[in-house]
Amino acid sequence: MARLVVISNRVAVPKARGVQGAQGGLAGALNSALKDNGGIWFGWSGQETDNFTGSINVQRSTEGVTTATIDLEEQDVEEYYNGYANSTLWPLFHYRIDLTQYEAEFGRGYERVNERFAQSALPLIEPDDDVWVHDYHLMPLAQQLRDMGCKNRIGFFLHIPWPPTNLLVSLPYHERLVQSLLRYDLIGFQNDTWLDSFLHYCGKELGAQIDEETGTVTLNGRTTVARAYPIGIDYDFFMAKGETGEARQAAQRLLASTRHRTAMIGVDRLDYSKGLPERLDGIGRFFDNYPERVRDLVFIQIAPPSREDIGSYQRIRAELEQKTGQINGARSEVDQVPIRYVNKGHSQEELFGFYRAAKIGLVTPLRDGMNLVAKEYIAAQDPENPGVLILSRFAGAAQQMPDALLVNPHSSDEMASAIRDALDMPLEERKARYEKLIGTVRDENVKQWTEDFITDLTALCV
Repeated sequence: MARLVVISNRVAVPKARGVQGAQGGLAGALNSALKDNGGIWFGWSGQETDNFTGSINVQRSTEGVTTATIDLEEQDVEEYYNGYANSTLWPLFHYRIDLTQYEAEFGRGYERVNERFAQSALPLIEPDDDVWVHDYHLMPLAQQLRDMGCKNRIGFFLHIPWPPTNLLVSLPYHERLVQSLLRYDLIGFQNDTWLDSFLHYCGKELGAQIDEETGTVTLNGRTTVARAYPIGIDYDFFMAKGETGEARQAAQRLLASTRHRTAMIGVDRLDYSKGLPERLDGIGRFFDNYPERVRDLVFIQIAPPSREDIGSYQRIRAELEQKTGQINGARSEVDQVPIRYVNKGHSQEELFGFYRAAKIGLVTPLRDGMNLVAKEYIAAQDPENPGVLILSRFAGAAQQMPDALLVNPHSSDEMASAIRDALDMPLEERKARYEKLIGTVRDENVKQWTEDFITDLTALCV
């Protein structure tokens, strides 16, 4: 049986007690696949070195999962990670062309690091291995590996959206980037919208032959398969978190603090794609439109910081703090504030408890590849008294979760109306919506996603 080689920007390094005992989600699913198939997980260690040597640090967990990591130079991190990946591709692929930085040195650093990944990983790849590369950091990696003689099956999964053609063409050398992507044998997207945008670009800009029925793209005599694989949560792993004392205590603590108000929760990385300022505008509009309901609702926003050395992330934190202060200043009483803004992370057990205690989940990104918070919120609900999910129609999850209250996050009035509807929704309707949503969350989970992609990859003849 072929081994699996996973390559990603960062690696979930095994813990002393074993990876599977320590984590779920994507990391848990990939480690499970590596355990089942044998193989290696390769990527950046997260550490910097004065001079890149390509030296590989190999660790093996008690479950038999091997990880291999390399250190990068400070310039690599600045140009490849902070630069091209997170200041060019990330904003552009999330439709934020106004925040996209087109710097030549970013592009050069991106290709240099991809080449370093290829040089370091290639000796670890055996002739019969299947290779699975993850996300926007490593789009040219297949090209680099092919140029070095790698003939293995190589798959790629994009965890973020694929932008419309008229946005992508603003990227200098966009043809070169996508042509390198077509050196993969299988390309996966989160949903049909992102897949359709990719196929449209390949046909219109590259003149590739597109077969939408089979999802194939043929260019210069080479064919790549492109399909949608919606990612899910590790359902069983996450549900086990709800059985812990930490989860129950978190739920009780939140309920005790609300003083009989309905708790509404949002959990997001501090990132402009998540629509957090717009979310606060919608909540402010709700209190403006329905001032008599200020004692009915308390909103808890958990937003741990991310990429703090990038200016746009510093600005969004300042904006959120300002908007929260304005709403609380106008609507607070001596014994209550309408918004609680928490700028730190919490364990999965605590989050499960918070989700269970909150009767409204507010998930309103401006654009998101999938968004697993929406699925975690539904998984954590009490089947006999479930909460209501308010979900942005621009999240990838919206295609799978039409029974949520879908909203346009750019419309404060639409969000305000959805909050009112969620507050007033009768139990019978809440249960009906929940029962449809939980079926999707339970069945279309991350383990199924992993199995579907690997099955399709191994079935290809190359």
